[in-house]
Amino acid sequence: MESMMGHGTSAKPLSEQVYSYLWTRIQRGEWREHQKLPSVRTLAAELDVHRLTVFKAYQRLKDEKKVYVKDKSGYYVHPGGRLPFDDLEYPIVSSYVQNSHLSEIHRVPAAYQFSYALLDPNLLPNRYFSAYVKDIFDRYPKVLGTYSTVQGDEELREALAGFFARHHRLHLPADSILITTGSQQAIDLIARVLVQPMDAVLIERPTYSAAIDIFRQQGAQLLPVEIHPFGYDLEQIESYMKRYKPRLFYLNPTFHNPTGYTVPAIQRKQLVELAERYRCFLIEDDPFHDIYFAQQPPAPLYSYSTEGYAAYIRSFSKYVAPGLRIAAVCMQPALMKHLLAVKSLADNGSPLLNQKIFLHYFTSDRLVQHMEKLRIALNVRKSIMEEEMSTTTWKWKSPEGGFNLWVKLPDTVPMDVLLAESIEQSISFVPGAICDPLKESRSWMRLSYSYINEKQLRDGMRLLIQLAGQLEGRNS
Repeated sequence: MESMMGHGTSAKPLSEQVYSYLWTRIQRGEWREHQKLPSVRTLAAELDVHRLTVFKAYQRLKDEKKVYVKDKSGYYVHPGGRLPFDDLEYPIVSSYVQNSHLSEIHRVPAAYQFSYALLDPNLLPNRYFSAYVKDIFDRYPKVLGTYSTVQGDEELREALAGFFARHHRLHLPADSILITTGSQQAIDLIARVLVQPMDAVLIERPTYSAAIDIFRQQGAQLLPVEIHPFGYDLEQIESYMKRYKPRLFYLNPTFHNPTGYTVPAIQRKQLVELAERYRCFLIEDDPFHDIYFAQQPPAPLYSYSTEGYAAYIRSFSKYVAPGLRIAAVCMQPALMKHLLAVKSLADNGSPLLNQKIFLHYFTSDRLVQHMEKLRIALNVRKSIMEEEMSTTTWKWKSPEGGFNLWVKLPDTVPMDVLLAESIEQSISFVPGAICDPLKESRSWMRLSYSYINEKQLRDGMRLLIQLAGQLEGRNS
């Protein structure tokens, strides 16, 4: 049974695992409406569980009107059990209703791509890169025949240590930095080291959807913490820390994904004090730090930490050179050795060529020029999106940086229908439920303004607004 259901669900009762197995197959259409399901005896033998376990799962499905019973005949699929919009070819619709994985959204081909919190490739210095990569091979002729160390290229880690000291008041040795293949890998490695099944984990609501999936896969109990334009309710956080003894708090306090909010400096210091008092690790994910439109954001939480209860994930994949997938984890040595052990099993070290290319671009004058132009271009695109939405009753708070707008639509616009009809019109966006640990936020969506050009932004937004208005008219 455990091998069939997967290690990530082993903390669930067996009857719940059997229930999920049955309901998933019904939703996928593997059993059709009014089709007879396997008998209790047959399914118990197939899954190697007690018949009572299967019976409990069937009874729950029956109570929820997902199956029905015929006397002396067995269980049958109730009409309407399949996923809505099954006739569409796109995987995102079934994902949104069933699993809500962001990766499924990114597989949808769309002319108006508002779901990618990525940089428009046309905003990168691509011609410069072409000549620059050749220079890297001249400097390091054996780079393709050499592995990186597990912790990452020492030259790159030394450069990052100097950068963090100059710009963020983070004074740490290169040995306290680990290079990972993007921030998602960093979150996954930390979760494997720190989180055991049934551990409590504080997580923002809403938040980066991949982090939700990672911590759930580890069997964590997620405790949502609301994030607001002013930051967090620190009394709520302290109450959770007292009551649940959470293992860690995963947070994205700078140009937050998806809301764009930034937590003020005073709260950052107070959060570190709470974390040290209640022995709760703060895992700060910071992928947008340099994408500010006016003032630079506050220093990372790690800069306030004195007892080692903070880790800092700094990703450069979003805007420096997305294809290189470079991120850095800053962590105290006591935990770093455990992280290295897990990293060695994951990939034995991120690609050395990527690290060398990133190193010399990151320390170049060209990057400074690139960042100045990039901030201007992204601010213009954000303004275009906001200008188009200004004719609607939609609500949002304009962020001071980052790639995203977190937008609330009227309750009369059903998000699942809007998503399906948008896909048919080659528009993609992220429904808010995907970013919500509670799978609610049904009136919200994340719109990214970073990936498509200015004309596409205007055209796509006008079409999206038109579709939403038509749905609102039908339901009002």
